[in-house]
Amino acid sequence: MNLPDYWLQCASAPLTERDHAEFDRIFLNSLAQPDSLTLDYSLPIPKWQFLNYLVEHHGIVLHGSGNAAIETFEPRKPLDTTEFGSQEAVFAAADSVWAMFFAVIDRDQYAMRISNGCIQFVEGDNPISDPYYLFSISQGFLQKNPWRTGTLYLLPSETFVEQPTVKLGDMTLRIKQLASLVAVKPIAKIEIVPEDFPFLDQVKEHDDSRMEDYERAIQTGGAWPD
Repeated sequence: MNLPDYWLQCASAPLTERDHAEFDRIFLNSLAQPDSLTLDYSLPIPKWQFLNYLVEHHGIVLHGSGNAAIETFEPRKPLDTTEFGSQEAVFAAADSVWAMFFAVIDRDQYAMRISNGCIQFVEGDNPISDPYYLFSISQGFLQKNPWRTGTLYLLPSETFVEQPTVKLGDMTLRIKQLASLVAVKPIAKIEIVPEDFPFLDQVKEHDDSRMEDYERAIQTGGAWPD
């Protein structure tokens, strides 16, 4: 499981049963308020840990956006080079950190390309590593401070299917992306500020004219192209 250093991992504080109970209480209280989807979170524990707990224990997936007023997610066909990612679908992540990136990166104001991913080593259906993350944007945009306050939507997972696993050498990787071929209504949403994203200061930059080189390195475990 030796990956190049452009793959990042989160340092997380251990959670207690009391933390889990508080997470459950906040989530269930939110569902009990039908007049508002907004989830009020004020615990000192990072939002990404809270949201990953909900993914693992409450059957939700996550979608990050700069639009705070989405009532229904309709299937759309994105620009993507993979078979799974190029289908007409609603896309979501089974990981809060990955979804947060899409909430806080301001591609509406800044015309940049992004390269990103969230992977986890597995044996069968069982994870054998913590998630690894990659975040990169077009050269010259980090200095523009291209961040915004965004929204993370909590979606029911029933209609979503996981992206198929892939091989990296003799290891199996799960890409923590999912797709639903039908429209999905969110069950809750939470505001995300740039400081909620744990890798704000570790986003890389790339040369857009060499995207094939970067993609080849990512897929083969090679070094980040100079």
